[in-house]
Amino acid sequence: MVKQSFELFADYYQFYLQDERASGDLSDAWTPDAVEQLLAVGPGAFAVGTLRNTDVPVDVEVLDAPPVDDVAEWDRVNECSLDVPSGRLVVAGCTDYFPDAARIAVVPGTYRVRVYYGGLGTVSEDGLDGNDRYRVVLWPAAVGPVVTVKAHVT
Repeated sequence: MVKQSFELFADYYQFYLQDERASGDLSDAWTPDAVEQLLAVGPGAFAVGTLRNTDVPVDVEVLDAPPVDDVAEWDRVNECSLDVPSGRLVVAGCTDYFPDAARIAVVPGTYRVRVYYGGLGTVSEDGLDGNDRYRVVLWPAAVGPVVTVKAHVT
């Protein structure tokens, strides 16, 4: 198991995880459904939508099997798939300088990804303050659809 914590600048209200060799261009992936889900998915990359356009805490975990946890403590939970053929997962804000972005070594292959969103109700009306937090868990698995496991109710 690998676990790393980051403070990522969520410029444009998003941060990225992608295969090191993927283009990372998700401009067409931000459909109305993706905006509502706070998750845009493209080839070898995905972006997590955030409620603040500032630094946000992000935990990334790589497991050998699906997580066994309670989603009740989280406001929203989504799942998607990610191909990481290079074995190097890049974690970055969308405007970070790519060569300097954090990397996590993984076994090359396809992963299922579960994205957890917490503290969404703590974000101030102006979007500057809040205790929102994000957790991304990956494990080896076959490709599957984008799924909302738990939707945020406002």
